[in-house]
Amino acid sequence: MAKSYDVVIIGAGPAGIFTALELADTGLSILILEKGLDIRERIALNRNRTAPAADRRANIVSGWGGAGAFSDGKLTLTTDYGGNLDDYMNKGELARLISYVDSVYCRFGGEGRQVYGDEHRDKIHELKRKAAAADLAFIPARIRHLGTDVNGEILTHMRDSFPSHVTVKANCPVDHILVKDGKVEGVIAGGETYLCKYLVAAPGRDGAEWFTKEAESLGLHTASNAVDIGVRVESPAEIYEPITDICYESKLVYFSKSFDDRVRTFCMNPYGFVVTENNNGLMTVNGHSYAHKKSGNTNFAILVSKQFTQPFHEPIEYGKYIASLANMLGGGPIVQRLGDLRDGRRSTAERIRRGLVHPTMPSATPGDLSLVLPYRFLKDIMEMFEALDKVAPGANSRHTLLYGVEVKFYSSRIELSNQLETKIPNFFAIGDGAGITRGLAQASAAGVVVGREICARIGKPKGEI
Repeated sequence: MAKSYDVVIIGAGPAGIFTALELADTGLSILILEKGLDIRERIALNRNRTAPAADRRANIVSGWGGAGAFSDGKLTLTTDYGGNLDDYMNKGELARLISYVDSVYCRFGGEGRQVYGDEHRDKIHELKRKAAAADLAFIPARIRHLGTDVNGEILTHMRDSFPSHVTVKANCPVDHILVKDGKVEGVIAGGETYLCKYLVAAPGRDGAEWFTKEAESLGLHTASNAVDIGVRVESPAEIYEPITDICYESKLVYFSKSFDDRVRTFCMNPYGFVVTENNNGLMTVNGHSYAHKKSGNTNFAILVSKQFTQPFHEPIEYGKYIASLANMLGGGPIVQRLGDLRDGRRSTAERIRRGLVHPTMPSATPGDLSLVLPYRFLKDIMEMFEALDKVAPGANSRHTLLYGVEVKFYSSRIELSNQLETKIPNFFAIGDGAGITRGLAQASAAGVVVGREICARIGKPKGEI
């Protein structure tokens, strides 16, 4: 027989967890369905070096806490990072939500963890001025650094805080969402049917493809997000010290003169590469492990954002295709000096050796990125270096190393109301897999929005944050 709950939440990442936290004191019966492991089992598997590789890979992205559970727990407290929630509310509301989310993380064990970004206010102001003169927007971030171990403790404390009317079923992926006559009915998971009054889909990125297919089968309109394509950059750390010495994390945004494309820096830090494999065989740098090794170089990405229009609706496949060209030509990542790229010639091992930047990814193949990246992307990247050079002299050096291709994918975004509700009443969609967030803080904030909306609908409003 089908089991009935007031609320069913798909996914136990930060979005799903914070939805449940907001609802925990209402007395509603809540079921959280998670295809990965519960938190204690997940931590144990992560520490078990003899576990099967396939199990360990799956454990990185799925389970209680989501894909960020084993990251270093960077809680971004700035509205300009980590998602698109400001499309559904003004920045003032979002700032208050993020501050509230931060207070919850502190309550469960994050209090006292350092917040970066409040220092060097005068230097940051001067850097903003220089950037603006170069047609760049400099956006520093405030970040609470929880740390990997503390992050795990916080997730465990959250899990233990739930009363008995909140049920968690791990190792239970959802197969289908049930809707009848335009009304949400529940889900089918593990061969069982679970009925509910309110359904919250909070899939992570690992569940994005499944959720997109389910949404399309239900007749819900989805729109493709942009795809970011570019290169990883490596330069002497001294060049970017005016930025990295005063900012734990920041980004610079530029709109190209030639095409008016949005170009940005990503993940700028004075460390060497950490290269890991992923299921697509694409290059992943500094991806979630954060096991940085000081190298004397600064590395970061320069990414061009491209939003495609109708009739094209496969930006992820486009990005994979571009990345596959690099793998085809170089047998993996390609490395090229910026000067060689400008001069229209490939880099050779000898030219790389003669350069002033010692590569920290020796496995990369010297080659020619112009055989991989379309002209539009190359032109945007060249313009970005010219602008960066005015803020960090030496950025546009011919010795700068470029590794390609760096690609960032984002899930398709479903059409939602300002309450993050789909066109089907009482069916909400949140989290990275729904295409509206890209990080711990905004994913958690989305859960707060939905949890409080359900509270209001059952006559137990929580008031202003």
